[in-house]
Formats: sequence, C-alpha cells, structure tokens
Amino acid sequence: MMNQPALDVLIRSALEEDIGTGDATTLSTVPASLQIQSVIIAKQSGILCGLQVAQRVLELCASHYGSVHVETYKHDGEQVSHGDVLLSMEGSAHTQLVAERTMLNFMGRMSGIATITRHYVDAIQGTDARILDTRKTAPGLRLLDKYAVVCGGGMNHRIGLFDMILIKDNHIDAVGSITKAVQSARLSYPEINIEVECRTLQDVQETLDISVQFAVQRMMLDNMSLEMMRSAVTMVEKRIPLEASGNVSLATVRAIAETGVDFISVGAITHSAPCFDRSMKYTA
Repeated sequence: MMNQPALDVLIRSALEEDIGTGDATTLSTVPASLQIQSVIIAKQSGILCGLQVAQRVLELCASHYGSVHVETYKHDGEQVSHGDVLLSMEGSAHTQLVAERTMLNFMGRMSGIATITRHYVDAIQGTDARILDTRKTAPGLRLLDKYAVVCGGGMNHRIGLFDMILIKDNHIDAVGSITKAVQSARLSYPEINIEVECRTLQDVQETLDISVQFAVQRMMLDNMSLEMMRSAVTMVEKRIPLEASGNVSLATVRAIAETGVDFISVGAITHSAPCFDRSMKYTA
C-alpha cells in the first residue's frame, strides 16, 4: 500500500468531502461526551480488504472528536462470511459516527475488488496463468485498488506510465511499426521493461524478431481468439511471457488460461467490482 503520508492525504480528502463544515446530524443530536460501542460486520462472504485504512480513518477522526479503542478480528486478504465481526470500537460516539461512511466506503470498494479478483484466480486454478490488474482504476485510488488486487490473489501490472513501457496500437500506428517503437523505447529507457501489444500473429513474429537485439520482456495478445492465442504460444515457445488481454470475463477466463498464456489482464476487477456489503452497528 502507499506510504503513511500519502494515505493520510487521501483519507483527509475523503473526510473533507464528507464532513465539510461539520457533521450537522451528529453534532446536533449526539452529546460530545457520549461513549458508545459498535462493530463493523460483513453482510456477505468474500475477501476482506481495507481494514488498515478503516483504522487510520478512525485515528484521524479521533484527533478531532475523541479517542476510540479499536479491536480487529480479521486481516486483509482473509476470507470472511456473512455476519462476521471485522472490527469493534469503543469510545467517542462523535468519532465513530463521523468516520462511519468513509470507513465503509473504503472497505466496500477494496473488499469488492479483492473478492472479484479471487473469483478470477479461483477460475484458473490448475493452470500456469496469473491474473493481472490494469490502469483502469478510480482516479486517486490506484494504489489502494492495486493493493486490493494483491489481497485477492492477483498480481499488479505496471503502477502507471512511468514504471513500465507498454507499446500499444496507437503508439505503433503513430510511428509506423513495432520495430521502430521498440528500438526507440529501448534506446530512450534502457533499464525499463518493455511490453508490446500484438494484434496479429504477424505482430507476434515482428516482436520476436526485434527482441533479439532490443529486449522485450512481455507481449500482450490483444483481443485475439483462442485459436490465435494457442498459435502465439506455439510460436513464442516461452521465449517471452505472453499476456492475454481484452474482453475477459469469468465465463471465458478459464479457456484463455488453458491456451498456455502466462498472464491474463482483467480491467473489470478494478473498474467494475461490485461493492462488498458491510455495515456498522451500534452495540451499546
């Protein structure tokens, strides 16, 4: 996950968005001195994620509204079931009520991503393929989204545009060929891994050829049929890892994995993950 200062900036922004000039409901109905006990529970089965973020939300709120003692009963990446208590709180009612929605929002999104990722990971069990995420994340939440993917058993692709070169169709079309794009990229960034998007088997062959002189670390097989992917696997013979990409779903991911590709990137695990159902309940 991101470092503490960066995480705090993100949480403070979320709290400011929610609180604004003050929680009018809590401030007008609940005495500042009131102490309560409450719990956050899972309302479905899945993979938990975001517990550490929720704790930090409470800590930041407690510095303004009053202390809260927190006990956690699960950990990020753990399978949880409907009704499981994830954490309990005892202390300032103001802190717990002000923090409630921000905590639940982070946990809901992150646990939802971890849970759907685990579904994809389970679907390809027994193959050699691994599930990758993409850059299709919520703006500002990328590191949390990608942390959630790892908690679900997936792997991170590049974090952004800076830590890996991915030469896609628009780059190739702009400069005229895969060969030109790879040569220029390798000369400009000799230490950064290069991946090339291949739309045809001819692209696969061109990438193999240029990689002899200008190393390519991965090929992306973009929207290829299962037959084309199997042909690419045969052509490459494990010389360069292959990543399948494009319109992957839970219904198709197993068949894709069985073609022999090394990675399968799935945008849906971050851009379309259902929110994990959870709630905060007053206990005393």
